[in-house]
Amino acid sequence: MMKTGGSYALKMAEMDLKTATSAMEALVRATSNMKSLEHELHCPVCKEIVKQPVVLPCLHSVCLLCASEVLVANGYPPPELPPEPNSPASTPNTRSPRQARRPTPKNEQRPIDRVLRSGPHPPSPSMPRSPGYGTYPGRRRKEGPPLVMMFPCIPCGRDVELGEKGLTDCLRNLTLERIVERYRHTVSLGSVAVMCQFCKPPQTLEATKGCADCRSNFCNECFKLYHPWGTPRAQHEHIQPTLNFRPKVLTCPEHDQEKLQFYCRSCQRLLCPLCKLRRIHTGHKILPVAQAYQALKEKITKEMNYILSNQDTVLAQITQLESSITQTEVNSVSAREQLAQSIRDLTAALAERHASLTHALEGARQKRGEALAAQVAERRGLLEHRRSLCFHCTRLSKAIENLQHFTLAADPSFRHFQLDVSKELKLLTELNFIQVPLAPVIDTQRSLAYDQLFLCWRLPLESAPSWHFSVEYRRRGVVPGGASRGGIRGGLAAARWGWQRLDEVSGSSAVIDRLEMDSVYVLRVRGCNKAGYGEYSEEVYLHTPPAPVLNFYLDSRWGLHADRLVVSKEQRCARSVPGLSLLQAADHALTSCHLTSDLLVGDVAITQGRHYWACSVEPGSYLVKVGVGLESKLQEWFHLPQDMASPRYDPDSGHDSGAEDALDSAPPFCFLTMGMGKIYLPQHSYHHQQRDTNSNGHSSPAGLTYPLPPRLGVCLDFEKGRVTFYDAHSLRPLWEGHVDCTGPVCPAFCFIGGGALQLQELVANRNADQTPVRRVTIQPRVSNLNNG
Repeated sequence: MMKTGGSYALKMAEMDLKTATSAMEALVRATSNMKSLEHELHCPVCKEIVKQPVVLPCLHSVCLLCASEVLVANGYPPPELPPEPNSPASTPNTRSPRQARRPTPKNEQRPIDRVLRSGPHPPSPSMPRSPGYGTYPGRRRKEGPPLVMMFPCIPCGRDVELGEKGLTDCLRNLTLERIVERYRHTVSLGSVAVMCQFCKPPQTLEATKGCADCRSNFCNECFKLYHPWGTPRAQHEHIQPTLNFRPKVLTCPEHDQEKLQFYCRSCQRLLCPLCKLRRIHTGHKILPVAQAYQALKEKITKEMNYILSNQDTVLAQITQLESSITQTEVNSVSAREQLAQSIRDLTAALAERHASLTHALEGARQKRGEALAAQVAERRGLLEHRRSLCFHCTRLSKAIENLQHFTLAADPSFRHFQLDVSKELKLLTELNFIQVPLAPVIDTQRSLAYDQLFLCWRLPLESAPSWHFSVEYRRRGVVPGGASRGGIRGGLAAARWGWQRLDEVSGSSAVIDRLEMDSVYVLRVRGCNKAGYGEYSEEVYLHTPPAPVLNFYLDSRWGLHADRLVVSKEQRCARSVPGLSLLQAADHALTSCHLTSDLLVGDVAITQGRHYWACSVEPGSYLVKVGVGLESKLQEWFHLPQDMASPRYDPDSGHDSGAEDALDSAPPFCFLTMGMGKIYLPQHSYHHQQRDTNSNGHSSPAGLTYPLPPRLGVCLDFEKGRVTFYDAHSLRPLWEGHVDCTGPVCPAFCFIGGGALQLQELVANRNADQTPVRRVTIQPRVSNLNNG
């Protein structure tokens, strides 16, 4: 049984091998047949597949265009050719025999007739020059022999007479055209014949037409049968036979029979009505396909028109690029020469140093050799005089001492003549071309915008050194909050705002002055050395104060308790330290905590305008209040005499006392409380508190606490009686209140318990000793965006 099964498998394998061999042979024969068929379809003139073939009188076929070119080359006038069809060879669907053989109307003059009447013509290869037989006055049309056009047929090897009408009398070879088209279609299908899907086997015929609506292939008879004349099926679009029908209308791959009618711009995909209802497309911008197509077409058209309208710019850029390529080649050659020269200089320096060290080594060798040779000679002298009785006593004692304490006159080792080249080898290993500086890193904690812009940066550790820096800045047209200044015009003006530059900035900081208030500035830095400019740093945004900066100092003459409050020598810092009095007061308090408050005010009084200042509170402070207060009320608060001389009051300040009526109800003080690393923000401003008090009978003490900002900004609008507190680092408004401005108003600070405060120093005072840098404007400023 095993042998029988093995022999059966062997026979089956042999049969499969024979079948595969037969198939390969059939494929080779089919390929050979196709090549021979293609050779038969070639035009004898152009050696390509015939196109619009015409039959010559010798029954050979040639392309119509090739035949006309041959006649023109032989001196005949060019005939008027019929329009070329869309397909490589005309088919019965596009051109009929009747159309090809239709006679020319009598009322039309054919071009060949005009040629024949025009007079003499150049001789053909088989016909000598003869006088003209054209029609002219004094001679009849029928006189003279007719013109005979001769065509040199390549397959025949002789001239063929075409007649007086030339190619007009040659018929189109429609059968050859159909064969050519069938051949082209078969080759495009990979030599796979498309059969009719409606013929009954075994007489299945090859398909000649395909229907895009029915998505089926038909032979001629089946197509007529299933598309009868006068029915809607007769209007179906017929195409060439194919195995892959493209749908006339795109349908949804997820929902059958649903047309893709919409386009989602967010997802960039086509949608059917059912896909459009899905939750994933909620909020997306969905357009009809026609509208999306039109929008995309207009966009592409505009972009193409822009490119076409800027051809001069493109050509100029191409010229610039070509010049840059040439310059690159020239500069690379120069750099290669400089590299070779540098290596030669290093080699020369090493050779010179090698000669110097070799000379020193040779000198040391010679000197040591001489010393040792002298010592040997001395020892040999002792041996020669050992038997001599006249040996001097002094020399004898010295010789004995040398024998007892023998040492070499020179060290034979050369250990200290070895070179330590580890550092030099490291330098040579790291030898490289000079690099531009890396992008600087801007210190956002030290950079600030106050009376001037102060920008601070540093280079990364792995960066190449920089000779100097270039600082660029520009004003941005959008302030924090997203609003664009001046609407559309302001946005356009901001878009045209050019970069301004400070060149050759030494050090790692720069000061920028002459800035506009309440504006956002964009800044960036890059370094420069012998290799050129490096990359820009990341852009930073600094917001200038909303009002002119007020510079003042702390006034230590007001309510200052020396045992609890200490003011620095510069009068810009203050520290509150609970003293002995607080300890004694707390000793008598058993049920409550006794707190003392110490007040500090600025040495300036405000009587008009808008002003801004900033300060920083130590995070470990217990309670510190920062704000403003009416000067007279501050004096009453601390029970100071009313007629105390104060440099803060200016009776001729021009203050309009008519504002008293409008702000009768405003409080005399406006403070924000900070402490223990937090800042307390009341829930409502002054007007909201007044409204809540009137409606509910009491004011709600609820508020919010936020982390204490590094710096706190205060802006006082004296005319409006309004005080706004900011995060001075980002100029983000924190809280807004109102204050009575019927008299001079002073900056005020209140300490409860331990704490410390420091006024923000002016940038101009901090950098007064710096050398000013040169200012360069990259693009001219086109508009003034100052708002105040």
